[in-house]
Amino acid sequence: MPPTPPLRGKRPTLADVAARAGVSTALVSIAMRGAKGVSAATAEHIFAAAQEIGYRPDARARLLRSRRSRLLGVQFGLQHPFHADLVECLYTIAEPAGYQIALSAVAASRSEQRATEALLADRCEALILLGPQAPVARLEKLAAQLPVICIARRLPPSASGVEVVRTADGDGAGQAVDHLVSLGHRDIVHIDGGRAPGAADRRRGYRTAMRRHGLASHVLPGGLTEEDGAAAARVMLTVHPRPTAVLAFNDQCAAGLLDVFLRSGIPVPGQISVVGFDDSRLARLAHVNLTTVGQDIPRLADLAVVRALARLEGRTRREAKLSSLPTWSSAGPPLRRDLNGRQAAGTVSYLARQPPSATRVWPVM
Repeated sequence: MPPTPPLRGKRPTLADVAARAGVSTALVSIAMRGAKGVSAATAEHIFAAAQEIGYRPDARARLLRSRRSRLLGVQFGLQHPFHADLVECLYTIAEPAGYQIALSAVAASRSEQRATEALLADRCEALILLGPQAPVARLEKLAAQLPVICIARRLPPSASGVEVVRTADGDGAGQAVDHLVSLGHRDIVHIDGGRAPGAADRRRGYRTAMRRHGLASHVLPGGLTEEDGAAAARVMLTVHPRPTAVLAFNDQCAAGLLDVFLRSGIPVPGQISVVGFDDSRLARLAHVNLTTVGQDIPRLADLAVVRALARLEGRTRREAKLSSLPTWSSAGPPLRRDLNGRQAAGTVSYLARQPPSATRVWPVM
């Protein structure tokens, strides 16, 4: 009579494998560890029995016995497509190196501190924090306990023990402005990211580029979400004449802009060009097809994992900064207008800087 299979819903154990294979539990344990003392034929028989009943070795228990977790803890924002893309790449880099990823999300109901404490409780060997907004002192405190790598946030040189991997946000914003100017745009607005990581650099890059081209800067309050972009778009609808181009803080913010403009009958890029930042998968959706400043996500992930493993081996560096990778899809030349601000029929070329822009009144925010 064949051995009785384990109860449904119960995780199979070594004893279950031994019963199925007709050998001792000790012999199964030796085979599973790959230790000497089991013939090839017997090991194959044991592995076949394990597969039949769905037995899987407890990797966590084995690692606990070795006093290593081989876990890299990743804190990410639940609502950020850019973070989702990073997490996918982190898996592809970490697993071949013999490490697993432990995820802990930040959400409206879950703080960064709670997210990192959960990772510490899981005995992660290093932390990779995606766009953290925690105070520098908090990051330094974490770095005193284990290696900490921050992705997409600039830290002051005085920050102790924390490594940084980020894109040159200011350069990327400047490239977006340069591209829009090359298309003929002169009235370009930036939707700000507030206190989000990277926002100050992108704002500075926008202003520097506008100044270099001899153009006036206009920065509107915004944020990281579609709702923030939509709110900024509704403000822009009250302004006449409207700017011909917008550089949003990120792709989500740009998606909010696109939604309001298109619902209001304003074609993009026919009447206004919109540029995002990140090149997340949101930007690549066919119905969005957003012009965006790309971040090299696979390279960011690779550098973060390499830095984490280097720190575990006692090697350190301070910061890695990558160039941005612009991709242009939803930006075009501005509509040609006459000196009274009216659209000239049948043309998309730009005449000259619009005189009304100097007298535009923006709503008080």
